[in-house]
Amino acid sequence: MELVIIFGPAAVGKMTVGHEVCKLTGFKLFHNHVLIEPVLDIFPFGSPQFERVVGEFRRRIITEAADAAIPGLVFTYVWGLDIPEDTDVVASYIDLVESRGGRARLVELAADQRERIARNGTDFRLDQKRSKRDLEWSHRNLVELDSNFVLNTGGGRRTKAEDLIDKHDYLRIDNTQVAAPAAARMIVSSFGLEVVGM
Repeated sequence: MELVIIFGPAAVGKMTVGHEVCKLTGFKLFHNHVLIEPVLDIFPFGSPQFERVVGEFRRRIITEAADAAIPGLVFTYVWGLDIPEDTDVVASYIDLVESRGGRARLVELAADQRERIARNGTDFRLDQKRSKRDLEWSHRNLVELDSNFVLNTGGGRRTKAEDLIDKHDYLRIDNTQVAAPAAARMIVSSFGLEVVGM
């Protein structure tokens, strides 16, 4: 199985680009909020219970997808590159796939904050991520995440995450001015993924 992990800051377009990659390749989209939204109905965000349930289900879905020989899975994630535990989690997902004969590819999306704030309220995003529909909170959360964490490479300080990134096929796209379908074509072309649909 191909595991394509698309990471980057909030509202950079991970889910939208991932959706376009799946349209081209026939891969399945496992965007981060597929699990977050239903778990939020029961446990508060960031609570130990929330973290355990989301983490366990992510691992289970990736494991089952790899065991079922699904051709590809696109997983999206806000990866705190300066948080060692986040890197350990990403490494564990990669290990789940590679230990079963699969391959992991890493895609980093970057866009300026002004553009991401504009994207924060798009119809597709709000349809798929009901917790983002409080736009005042979502805007504030986006800005706070940017201020508190390293969410893109190239900031001048080497992170543990970059050691992991260096070991895998990797593509960085500044998609500030790049539409999602074009970004998806860049990913498919860069990694030599088979196109099965248009």
